[in-house]
Amino acid sequence: MTTPTRILIVDDHDMVRLGLRTYLTMEDDFDVIGEASDGQEAVDRIRRSLNGDGDKPDVILMDLMMPRLDGVEATRQVCQLDPTIKIVLLTSFLEDEKVVQAIEAGAVTYVMKTVAADELAQVIRSTARGFQMMSADVSQALTRGLRQRSVAGREETEGLTAREKEVLLLIADGKANKEISEELHISIKTVKTHVSNLLMKCEVEDRTQLAIYAHRKGWMSDPS
Repeated sequence: MTTPTRILIVDDHDMVRLGLRTYLTMEDDFDVIGEASDGQEAVDRIRRSLNGDGDKPDVILMDLMMPRLDGVEATRQVCQLDPTIKIVLLTSFLEDEKVVQAIEAGAVTYVMKTVAADELAQVIRSTARGFQMMSADVSQALTRGLRQRSVAGREETEGLTAREKEVLLLIADGKANKEISEELHISIKTVKTHVSNLLMKCEVEDRTQLAIYAHRKGWMSDPS
């Protein structure tokens, strides 16, 4: 008899987790071993399982938008802890850049929450076997996102990446790291990394000087 695929459900909405668990437990080849209400809880659970405390999932169904730690950053951290864990990123929104970020972070695929139940089951089975099953809409979004990245790469300003410039403009707007983290849906640790890179690239010593730098460049009136 084939060993069931162990699944961890990660979503900040109780009803979504309940609905997914109810359906998935009806499938003989699936074993829902647990739930997490946000990305940080999921990462902590994986860390404990690697230390022998609890079962390790084969596949994680990971929500995109969650408090504390969003799906992209949680995916990145889980994959760093154990790259053998397969992640399916679930979302209600199809954003080109988010699709690219999810795949870059290590997600096997990116699935809309409007997907039919039997299609989701097939995605999980394919993912567990290491195959990428992606809908036409998601595949097109990935292609558009990569194309936009390519264009943005050719248009980098002063050696800054598009994300670094976003962080710089928010700093210049007086935002603290926590506010930047929430607005861009990235971890505070990632914000701090961007700030450190900005200080080095802009050759300044503190956030105030970064803000002055952005104003002197005239970027605060830049609609991009």
